[in-house]
Amino acid sequence: MVLEKNIEIEPKSKLLSWYYLNKRDLPWRETSDPWLILLSEIILQQTQVSRGLQYWIRISTRFPTPKAMATSDVEELLSLWQGAGYYARARRLHALSVLVSKRKSDGGYDGEIPSSVDELLKLPGIGPYTASAVASIAFGVPTPVVDGNVKRVSSRILAIESPSTNTLRTWAGSMLDPKRAGDSNQALMELGAIVCRPKSPKCELCPMTRWCLGIENPESYPSKKKTRRLTEELDAAVLIDPYGRPFLTKREDNGRFGGMWGPPMNDIDTTSMLNVGKITHELSHRKLIVSVWTGDCATGTDPKTVPISNLDRKILDMAFAI
Repeated sequence: MVLEKNIEIEPKSKLLSWYYLNKRDLPWRETSDPWLILLSEIILQQTQVSRGLQYWIRISTRFPTPKAMATSDVEELLSLWQGAGYYARARRLHALSVLVSKRKSDGGYDGEIPSSVDELLKLPGIGPYTASAVASIAFGVPTPVVDGNVKRVSSRILAIESPSTNTLRTWAGSMLDPKRAGDSNQALMELGAIVCRPKSPKCELCPMTRWCLGIENPESYPSKKKTRRLTEELDAAVLIDPYGRPFLTKREDNGRFGGMWGPPMNDIDTTSMLNVGKITHELSHRKLIVSVWTGDCATGTDPKTVPISNLDRKILDMAFAI
């Protein structure tokens, strides 16, 4: 019985020891503030750590508390979010700050991030992964997290090409040290990020090789899903006023680049306009090919005063380069 217990515990200890020696120096790992930890998780949902770090510093400095964000306009947050993509995250984050800042008697949380997974799931933009990550890292709740990194690590260690969600959560839960839940989860995610990478994994540096059933051919796990990327062709009209300012409109919140500003797209009469070229812009499941047209207008907007997406900045740059 003692031997079996030691074997069961050893992978956890091995992984945590590796993590303490090799983890990246990231500022949200130096704080216990649930709001700052939540910010990091939301920013990093679809943004690489190297880029997300700059956005976290920028946004956490301006909005050190939920109330600071709740009392600002969502457009200010979108301006700080420019370039990070997936702008719905920013709008939902602002809505989250408003809800959290409400009094409990009004259905809010008195400005405090809730600690339970169930309560976190009630907040805008918070799904199962983010709720478990915040609960475990900020509050020590012993709940496993499953992101892309954890899925890859577990799939390789178990040698299962397409593990079910239940299998992933069960295995990740088996790796949890209840007294160090946050570190356990971060250790698994860190292992997937810097060692058990999608391509060219560094198996020689992995603390889990002894237990890895897929080590002979790690890139076979998990099986790769073929994603069909659709191509969409659009027209964009950059109309410039006598002062050199483009005419910009605010995107609908429920549309692409919602809440951001940019030149008109689609349903454009280009008869009297000049075509200055095309721009190709890659999204997660779609490729946009945008024909850029220029013309005149009476009144424009200074692009520095409103939040603009990366695509719209490319469009404006092309129009003004002629």
